[in-house]
Amino acid sequence: MLCVVELPDEQCGVSMASATTKEIVSSGAYASTADFERIFTEDMSGLYLLSLLLTGERDRAEECFVAGIGESTKGNRVFKEWARSWARRTIIQSAIRLIAPRQRSGRTTRNPVSPRGLNYVPLALEAEVCAILELAPLERFVFVMSVLERYSEHDCSILLACSRRDVAAALARALQHLGRLMNFHKNEADAGSEGLSGSETSRLVFEMTIARYFATPGWNTSLSP
Repeated sequence: MLCVVELPDEQCGVSMASATTKEIVSSGAYASTADFERIFTEDMSGLYLLSLLLTGERDRAEECFVAGIGESTKGNRVFKEWARSWARRTIIQSAIRLIAPRQRSGRTTRNPVSPRGLNYVPLALEAEVCAILELAPLERFVFVMSVLERYSEHDCSILLACSRRDVAAALARALQHLGRLMNFHKNEADAGSEGLSGSETSRLVFEMTIARYFATPGWNTSLSP
């Protein structure tokens, strides 16, 4: 036999109020559309730089940036403290869809860097940005994701749909190329990298010069023509 227990009106009211409060608290823990719009406004410089380094072209970078906004504001339930990381991840995923770096992994020729693409890059970063943009697509994605964004080899392989061996090989090629191109050996003393190889030194210098711009709006970026 099913027994139905009726609660006094005041007790029912307390229960409903408690449930409502829990729902409000729960929903307040997640980032809203307004939160993501604020992040893309406040971190515009760093997010645009990430888009540019991945896509390699200004027009594609702007397309990637806009796609990241749209993907972030779809209403996904993302905790507020993870919102900035989520925004950066949407940029990376949008760039992967636009460029398909794995399908172009066999490409050996590198596109010259267009001066127009560097219009909004700080002078202090131009040499490093140009060096990264000259990498082949897969090498560029793996370098940016693993060295600058600090994705693990495993995460890179999943997002790029390739093996961990391919990721490791692409990173090694990228570091070798950047080490030769930038001639980082002369900076070993400043980088505190005495005794390191050219590849390890190039990794340190790029982290020191570029990575700090990713998380802070240190320079203005206008996406208008």
